[in-house]
Amino acid sequence: MGIGASRRSSCVPPRASATVSGRRRSGRPGGRRAMAGSGQRAGIFAIRDVGSLITETHEQGTELKRAVSATQLTAMGVGAIIGTGIFVVIGEGSAIAGPAVILSFVLAAVACAFSALSYAELASSIPVSGSAYTYTYATLGELVAWIIGWDLILEYGVSVAAIAVGWGGNLNAFLDSAFGVALPDAIATSPEDGGVFNLPAVIVVLAITFLLVRGVTESARVNLVMVVVKLAVLVFFIVVAFANFGTGNFTPFAPEGVDGVTAAAAIIFFAYIGFDAVSTGSEEARNPAKDLPLAILGSLAICTVFYVLTVVGAIGIATPEQMSASDAPLAAALDEGAGLNWAAAILALGAVVAITSVVLVIFYGQTRIFFAMCRDGLMPRRLATVNQRYGTPARLTIILGLLISVLAALVPLGTIVELVNIGTLFAFVLVNVGVIVLRRTRPDMPRPYRVPWSPVLPIIGIIFAVYLMTDLPMDTWIRFIGWLALGMLIYAAYGYRHSRLRQDSDPVPAGGPSGGSRAAFTRPESRPEEPQPGDARPGDGRPGDVPPGGTRPGDDGPRRDGDVS
Repeated sequence: MGIGASRRSSCVPPRASATVSGRRRSGRPGGRRAMAGSGQRAGIFAIRDVGSLITETHEQGTELKRAVSATQLTAMGVGAIIGTGIFVVIGEGSAIAGPAVILSFVLAAVACAFSALSYAELASSIPVSGSAYTYTYATLGELVAWIIGWDLILEYGVSVAAIAVGWGGNLNAFLDSAFGVALPDAIATSPEDGGVFNLPAVIVVLAITFLLVRGVTESARVNLVMVVVKLAVLVFFIVVAFANFGTGNFTPFAPEGVDGVTAAAAIIFFAYIGFDAVSTGSEEARNPAKDLPLAILGSLAICTVFYVLTVVGAIGIATPEQMSASDAPLAAALDEGAGLNWAAAILALGAVVAITSVVLVIFYGQTRIFFAMCRDGLMPRRLATVNQRYGTPARLTIILGLLISVLAALVPLGTIVELVNIGTLFAFVLVNVGVIVLRRTRPDMPRPYRVPWSPVLPIIGIIFAVYLMTDLPMDTWIRFIGWLALGMLIYAAYGYRHSRLRQDSDPVPAGGPSGGSRAAFTRPESRPEEPQPGDARPGDGRPGDVPPGGTRPGDDGPRRDGDVS
């Protein structure tokens, strides 16, 4: 499409420097710090400079704590991926592909991996809250960033509400199987299903809201515990299944051939979604350059191993027909194959814990994306303040928690849940495009992790995502387009006028210091020998961190006075 070529520009990163009068000073146009760029586009297609995005994460009042370790980030990915999907999707997939559903799980993981690689590159290169929204702002411009940000608000919000509703159903199933009691429908289901309101859904959302307000460290620790519990439940299933394993159910292996395998993979694909939520924690990772690629790709790999072992064990003790006929295929497999009818309680407990961690991570992701949009001025900037005691966007988290709890308690979600799938796939497309564009517009930018064989792998990721999008129902597309149209009205009425790119920017004329048409956020000039707020510091693990006389990824040699990267 030539997107990258059309916006190739000369970008002056925050640490670009020159020697002036024998003294080394910061390379700012006109003695002022460039805080954001717009490449060669203006107006609604203004592009944010990567350096300015990183700089703004250190502004007083909006700086988040870098407190999340690589292990906790990986647990966030596993926590977001493994929900009720594995407890349900095995039955759906095996009904389509038979025993060859094993290959469907592998194929779905490979399809996700292409997009995961792109997320890993951008998350390590642009360690800023906002995920696909921020990456798009730095590559495709403000309007497209608004569109994907608005899309992610819906995707994450509906996800949290729908998963919270599912949590209530699984809680009731656990109480029934373990203790023979259940909550009455009046307080356990929404008005759509004959109840008054869904109390369990409200409880779990408010509990997660409280936890996220208290701090990211506490939230990450609780999530790690829940991930260990749900992996232990899957290990229990795998051990029991392999102890009673038989090969008779594996023939015929692929009754529907390749078509059955690919059709099942299209369904199973959505059981892997969640690794993208890790990228929303970029700004709170201790060492984003190293930890984010490890967490994104590692969580996907861990879940793939557990999924494949689980489905192999399930087919080894139960037929695809037995599993597809049950709403709880894993429990049915243990009952039919191992005679453990009491195991339903353990699996129900695993489902409750699994869903709780999904609510936690996905809601965390939504708050950070919304936080990034507020800091950029596309949403009310006063919501981007960070509570000094807890180090979290507490006000924003509470507001979103209350809104989502109402959504989960009262609003029928069945007709809009499909929007989660199309929204996720749309984000995958733009992230893969972002890698290709940024490689062309900023080839010299530090990239702690690089997607191999680019642009081939990102293009394959785009193809997979677009293919799955075209397979979604037409009414889903209509609702999706309607939601985006509403977003465009809000952008025109509020976002465009309040965008920080325009509120705080001064135009730099064509042919100015940066060699092209730019818009720049500006700050008063500081003393030359003083480091600027937000400049990368040695050892902090952020892009731009260059040891004295050393090199950074993408450089051909040591930096010299007068070099501009």
